Amino acid sequence: MRPRRTTRTLAARTLAVGAVAALALSLGSAPVEAAPSGASAPRGDEPLRGYTISNPPVDPLRVDGRRTRVEQGTRAHAGYVIEVPPDWNGELVMWAHGYRGTGKELTVDPPGFGLRRAFARQGYAWAASSYARNDYDVATGVTTTRDLARYAGRVLDRVPERTYLAGVSMGGHVIGRSLEEYPAAYDGALPMCGVLGDQELFDYLLDYNLVAQTLADREVYPAPADYLTDDVPVIQRRLGIAGLTPGEDPANARGRQLRAVTAERSGGPRPGSDPAFAVWKDFLFTLYSADDGGRLARNAGRLATNIGTDYTPDAPVDLDALVRRVAPADPGSRGTDRLIAVPRVDGEPRVPVLTLHGLGDLFVPFSMEQVYAREVAAAGRSELLVQRAVRAAGHCEFTPGEARTAWRDLTAWVESGDSGPYPDRPAGDDVLTRAAVASPTYGCRFTDPRGYDDPERFATRALYAPCPAG
Repeated sequence: MRPRRTTRTLAARTLAVGAVAALALSLGSAPVEAAPSGASAPRGDEPLRGYTISNPPVDPLRVDGRRTRVEQGTRAHAGYVIEVPPDWNGELVMWAHGYRGTGKELTVDPPGFGLRRAFARQGYAWAASSYARNDYDVATGVTTTRDLARYAGRVLDRVPERTYLAGVSMGGHVIGRSLEEYPAAYDGALPMCGVLGDQELFDYLLDYNLVAQTLADREVYPAPADYLTDDVPVIQRRLGIAGLTPGEDPANARGRQLRAVTAERSGGPRPGSDPAFAVWKDFLFTLYSADDGGRLARNAGRLATNIGTDYTPDAPVDLDALVRRVAPADPGSRGTDRLIAVPRVDGEPRVPVLTLHGLGDLFVPFSMEQVYAREVAAAGRSELLVQRAVRAAGHCEFTPGEARTAWRDLTAWVESGDSGPYPDRPAGDDVLTRAAVASPTYGCRFTDPRGYDDPERFATRALYAPCPAG
C-alpha cells in the first residue's frame, strides 16, 4: 500500500463552466458518517428512497446508413444506457460520469467529446450508469459501473472480449479505484480531468481557503454559515484579488503570494498558471463550508488535512508558522482501504492507463496527475501509465480531437498486449520533472491547435500562447 501522502468576459464564461460542476463539499470538522435507516430496501429496478431517475430516450446513431441499438432501464438502483453499433467489434466501453451535485435526480451521460460517435464508428459498444446516488460517492460509481458491465455482457451477442473504462472528473476517481477493486474486469482506461489523487483533492481545497485566510488575517475555521457573504469579500479585498481578471496581477504582495502558493499546490509553475488563478480564485472559496454531520459523500472535507504541508513561497508571510494545522476529522476513513464514498487509490493498475488533464484546471488540479504518477511509480507500474497535458484552464476542456487521439492511442496500446507485455506504449508528458512542467511550451505536444479557433467552446485556450508550428 502507498504511504499517505484575459478579459472579465473570458473569466466569467470559464467560471460558469466550472460552476455547472460545482463541488459543494464541506471542509469543516464533524462526526463520523451516520448509520443508514433500518427501513427495507427498494428493489434493484427502483431508485433508492428519495431519488428519482431521469433517463429520457436516447436516439440511436446512424453508422453507414444503419442505426445503433440502444437499451435503457434501471438496475442496481441506477439508470443506465447501453448502445451497440450495427457492426459490433466485440468490445465494450464503460463511461464514468463526473460529480452530479447533491440533488436527488439521477441522470445518465453518454460519452462526451465526440467519443460516442467515435465508438459507434469504430464498432465499440458502450454503457453508462447514473450511479445509485449523487453527492461525491465514488463507491456507488465503482459498484454500479461494474454491475452494469456484467449486465451489458448479457445484453450483447456475446461476452465482450475487452472492457475499457473512460470518464471525467469524479469519474476519474471511479476509474482509478475500479482498476484496483476489480483488477481482472477491465483491459484499459482513459480517465480525463480525473481525481486520481483521491483524498488529496480535498487537502488542496482546504489549503486554498486556510492560506487565503492567513494572508488576509481573517481566520475562520470551521467555516461559518455566512463565510461566502461576510468573510470572503473581506479576504478578497485585503489580498487585492477582488475583480481580478486574467492578465492582471493581485494588487498587493499577499495576494501575489496566494497566487504563487496556489500554483505550487496545484502542480508547480507551468504555462498559464497566473491567468488560471484569476479564472478560479472566486470559485475555490465556494468549496469550503461547514460539515452538516451527514454522510461522508456530502462532507468529503472531513478527510482533509494539512498536517505536514510545506507552503511555498514563504514570503512575505511565513505560512508554515502561521497557517492553522488541521488533522482529518475522520482519520479512520482517511486511512482505510475499504471501498468508501471517498476511497483511496493506491496507484496499482494492472492494465494500460492513459490520462488527459488541463494545465490550468484548478477545480481538479494538475497535481492529481502528479500524485497518481508518484504512486504508480512506487508500485513499480510506471510502464502502464501515460499522461498528457493540455493547455487549457477550464475543467475538462478538451477538444474532440484530443479525446479521440487519446482513445486511439490507448486502444492500440492495449491491443499490442496480445503479442507481449503491452509493447506499443504511446508517448506522453513528463508530469514530475519540475523544469519540464515549467517550460513555456509544456503541453504543446498533445494540445489540439483547433481549440483556438472556437473560443465559445474552448474559452480558456486564449490564455495560452499558440504552440510553435510543427
